[in-house]
Amino acid sequence: MQQYILSKKNVITVISGLLIVLGFFSHFVLENVGLSEWSLIIASVFGIMPIAIQAFQAMKVKVISIDVLVSIAAIGALFIQNYEESAIVTFLFLFGHYLEQRTLNQTRSAIKELTEMAPESALKQMDNGEFEEVEVDDIDEGDILLVKTGAKVPVDGIVLTGEGHINEASITGEAVPVNKQADAEVFAGTILENGTIQIRADRVGEDTTFGKIIELVEEAQDSKSEAERFIDRFSKYYTPAVLVLAIVVWAFSQNIELAITILVLGCPGALVIGVPVSNVAGIGNGARNGVLLKGSEVIQDFSNVDTIVFDKTGTLTVGNPTVAATELYEKDSAETLGYLASVERESDHPLAKAVLNQIGETNFYPVEETEVVKGGGIVSSVAGHRVAVGNVALMEKENVTLSKKVQKDVKRFEQQGNSLVLTAVDGELKVLMGIRDQVRPGVKANLQELKDLGVKNLVVLSGDNQGTVDVVAGELGLTEAHGHMLPEDKSAYIGKLQQRGQIVAFVGDGVNDSPSLALADIGIAMGSGTDVAIETSDVVLMNSNFSNLPHALGLVKATANNMKQNIVISVGVVLVLLTSVFFSEWMNMSIGMLVHEGSILVVIFNGMRLMKYKLKGRKE
Repeated sequence: MQQYILSKKNVITVISGLLIVLGFFSHFVLENVGLSEWSLIIASVFGIMPIAIQAFQAMKVKVISIDVLVSIAAIGALFIQNYEESAIVTFLFLFGHYLEQRTLNQTRSAIKELTEMAPESALKQMDNGEFEEVEVDDIDEGDILLVKTGAKVPVDGIVLTGEGHINEASITGEAVPVNKQADAEVFAGTILENGTIQIRADRVGEDTTFGKIIELVEEAQDSKSEAERFIDRFSKYYTPAVLVLAIVVWAFSQNIELAITILVLGCPGALVIGVPVSNVAGIGNGARNGVLLKGSEVIQDFSNVDTIVFDKTGTLTVGNPTVAATELYEKDSAETLGYLASVERESDHPLAKAVLNQIGETNFYPVEETEVVKGGGIVSSVAGHRVAVGNVALMEKENVTLSKKVQKDVKRFEQQGNSLVLTAVDGELKVLMGIRDQVRPGVKANLQELKDLGVKNLVVLSGDNQGTVDVVAGELGLTEAHGHMLPEDKSAYIGKLQQRGQIVAFVGDGVNDSPSLALADIGIAMGSGTDVAIETSDVVLMNSNFSNLPHALGLVKATANNMKQNIVISVGVVLVLLTSVFFSEWMNMSIGMLVHEGSILVVIFNGMRLMKYKLKGRKE
């Protein structure tokens, strides 16, 4: 019976409202006092039922909720035959709850939209080579799928054949379609706007990037910040305190109507709902704009950041370096370049790929006994020769003598902003390459936006040589630049900044920099939504879109301020109402409940403003 009544709460609200209208119509128009009183009594009884059930359920778990206060107040008003007050108070409370749920659902529209974007079916290649439509749950890794124009990509995978333009807004927040050809990566939930492609399923279901995004946003919206936990604790003691105050007032004044009015006016409804609605709206805005905020605690910490530390390669730079200069220290270098290419093709490092692209076609040799020197490079045995490929530190470790000319070349390359790759064969330096990565387009303007948002220190830490790091820092106007940094050096440096009292965010690729991401107050991953980036960071910038970083910082600051505004509104309304009941003659239960419900709507609509938040000065 209880569940049935609660399920019909909205219907009861409508009936209660109609009975109140009938009661006032009977009193003022028909002048039928009896019909008016019975209409209001029935409206009160209908209205009290769902509220009293919720109060009873709260009392069973030893919680004195707002429903308890309203139930006592409404029943007390009936007891003293103040039928207008009891009917109006219960109606306003129920109607306010309806509006509250309706508007809260709107703030959760981001996760709803994401869920609706999830594909439900796909065209799967069967054993006979034909494509048949199947449920997404029936797709396994390695299956071949066909995606036609206008269809959703059902899984994360690789394009095997075909070409088309895909809208990846659900993943990156960027609405400009991206061209996809053979070997390109595609994501579940994105839409093929034109063309036809066949893809191989690499990740399916909840393991897809899209699935992880939905999971993260759901978890973030359900999480509670320290502010919310404080309010929960505050309400736990505040609500009984209001009940005690009402009892004390009645004991001294013997005015039961005044005591009941205090119960109504002391309800902390807006305070309870104000902070959660701000968090939900802020997280929803981030999800729509390619920014994943892992919970409301992250919002609070991120909003206070004053120092942002960046990895260089793949963060401030594009991450696609090319060889800008080469010095050869022997007449016939074809064999040495073959040795170098043979070693580098064993590596997935961006610098190795740049070297291979520069050398082009060559003779490859068998590589044996490969040793990776942390922070230095690679030492291998190639065709019976000891080949060392790496930086100056590796050459010193291998006792390779660098002539004055080589030292001058190294210094010149560094000053030009190059990363260095030196190649020595049997202890003798043969090749020096300078490799340069391009700064991300627009990153300088984005860094200025961060400064405008109050970030005092912008620091770059890199494993590259100091000269290269200095060039990038100078070009971008960074506060500090430190090169020759191993992963443990970066995390140690972040620890030093924190010891100085700075609140530090670290922006990296989520792979090599996982210690720094974990240690920083806020870890921000530039990872195209990769598994490692999603799992190791507090904030994920989808598709490595650096321009989303200022938006993310501006959003969390706006969200934190919005929380404070809602708390001030909520507490201010309660103080004004309680003061008015003692020092004015116009305050009563009905007016108090109307103001209360109005304040709840005010904090909800104030929070919902965050759904449309955009960084000031940015074009649409």
